[in-house]
Amino acid sequence: MELAFAGKSGQERGGLVSEARTGKRFPLELPIKIHRTEEGGQHDGVTGNLSAAGVYIRADAAMDVGSTVEFEIALPPEVTGAKENVIVQCRGRVVRTDEPASGKGEGRGVACVIDSYDFVRHE
Repeated sequence: MELAFAGKSGQERGGLVSEARTGKRFPLELPIKIHRTEEGGQHDGVTGNLSAAGVYIRADAAMDVGSTVEFEIALPPEVTGAKENVIVQCRGRVVRTDEPASGKGEGRGVACVIDSYDFVRHE
């Protein structure tokens, strides 16, 4: 099964995303795996909202503005209409960080722009 994501350019199956804020934001709390390219290792977090151009993440990992990041988001069947989770691998950059709200246990907020993405196919 192959899922296609049609963006503004009509390009399917991954692609580049424009710099500007575009499209609707979805307030989805989904698990996310974060791979910081400068240091290696993996961190877990949760999305706060998601759009075709970017994602807001709550995680314990400290990330610097301007740093590159790779992450995987598992989109559940109720979001995609597929029979199982759809994994999207994204590459992007940190554009904003927010300190955690004291005492709420939500982790640090990180806004990332998505430069490119690909869908992971399960054969």
